[in-house]
Amino acid sequence: MLVNGPAPLALKVNGATHLVSAAADTPLLYLLRNDLALNGPKFGCGLGECGACTVLLDGVPTRACVTTAKVALGREITTLEGLGTRAALHPVQQAFIEEQAAQCGYCLSGMIMTAKALLDRDPHPSVETIRRELSRNLCRCGTHVEIVRAVQRAAELLASQKNASEGARA
Repeated sequence: MLVNGPAPLALKVNGATHLVSAAADTPLLYLLRNDLALNGPKFGCGLGECGACTVLLDGVPTRACVTTAKVALGREITTLEGLGTRAALHPVQQAFIEEQAAQCGYCLSGMIMTAKALLDRDPHPSVETIRRELSRNLCRCGTHVEIVRAVQRAAELLASQKNASEGARA
């Protein structure tokens, strides 16, 4: 007797479509890490409280540990791996390195993804806005000051990048 597994699910992750065999109620985090070997999003609390698993779902910071595959179908999922490469870092990644915003690094993927979404919406956020946006991403090492500076630096890098591209078109 043949036993049929779940129908393959098509997930669009970092610009590419991937077929995974999983139940529609499988947490997105499990599919990203276990099936697609994307280890940027981390398993932290498993309750959507710490932010270590944050990915962007259509540009919105989303907790992958409590988001099912079904919710992600037909939507663009972006993980840390989809932002940049070692050779060409995204400005947010570059800023986090420049400002030495990591200690253990466990929270960084979620912090970076949340910061990217913020800067996409608000290219020049105030310190208060940065703190409010990142308040649901927990850092147990206490590098909050460096993380806020990294988001401010990322805003500067993005503005510089935008000015350079506008100058090249003129």
